[in-house]
Amino acid sequence: MKDFRYLDDVTTLAYDAERCVGCGMCEMVCPHGVFQANGKKVAMVDRDGCMECGACALNCPTLAITVNPGVGCALAIIHGWLKGKKAATCGETSCC
Repeated sequence: MKDFRYLDDVTTLAYDAERCVGCGMCEMVCPHGVFQANGKKVAMVDRDGCMECGACALNCPTLAITVNPGVGCALAIIHGWLKGKKAATCGETSCC
């Protein structure tokens, strides 16, 4: 999903590979393909693709993934689609 970007390097997404057991739930639920199975673990392959929906963190049984859903670029991307990019800003709750 390389077409869906707002700003690079602003997501709150964090991944602890040491905690990962390779269940693949994050890969299955992520709408932007941020995670990918890589042997017995999962790799974060596109961190900037994260829209901070929180699905990966909610479905991770070992809490290897954390993200602050709804506070950053996911909201800005949605408002950008609906109102135009100039009407939405990343990381500001006042854009709503």
